Amino acid sequence: MSEALNELGTIIATKRPDCVLGWDVAYDELNIDVAPANIKGFVEFLKTDPNCKFSTLVDLSGVDYPERAKRFDVVYHFLSMYQNQRIRLRVSVREDEMVPSIVDIHPSANWFERETFDMYGILFSGHPDLRRLLTDYGFRGHPLRKDFPTTGYTEVRYDEELKRVVYEPVSLVQEYRQFDFMSPWEGAQYVLPGDEKQEEAAK
Repeated sequence: MSEALNELGTIIATKRPDCVLGWDVAYDELNIDVAPANIKGFVEFLKTDPNCKFSTLVDLSGVDYPERAKRFDVVYHFLSMYQNQRIRLRVSVREDEMVPSIVDIHPSANWFERETFDMYGILFSGHPDLRRLLTDYGFRGHPLRKDFPTTGYTEVRYDEELKRVVYEPVSLVQEYRQFDFMSPWEGAQYVLPGDEKQEEAAK
């Protein structure tokens, strides 16, 4: 598999040197770094070229690296059911930079790009309807940025008792940080709620 992907990477880099900034093969997957301005044409090439035929967009998301000048990576995953191969594209952009939308080529990118905009604040030029997708109306900030605060924001929810929409401070419970990762099948080394009843019944 790696040999075939290395061969494919060489072919793609030779055919599209204007788009490919670098490439490698890791975990049986071809990774290609793409110039942001050329991403749309490159995705079209991957879909139509007979050596590629990456016709299925599997996923599109963002990654935040606050310490870098080009803070965000937009990551695309494509599948070729014709060649039984996968490919990952990475586009590095600054906070104020826009990424060309690929909705015209892959309509399924519509919600992926909206989600990436909502969570990271990455803008996609040419998107037909770039609105927030997961957060509340009037929400400020982008929750998956690494500098997003866990307190100080308000959330909107419907209160069943008051029978109306209420605004209240966000309270992000972080109890999972104390999770002990012990298998429940091995038996806990501490008393779980309710276990004391069993001990009383045994006496």
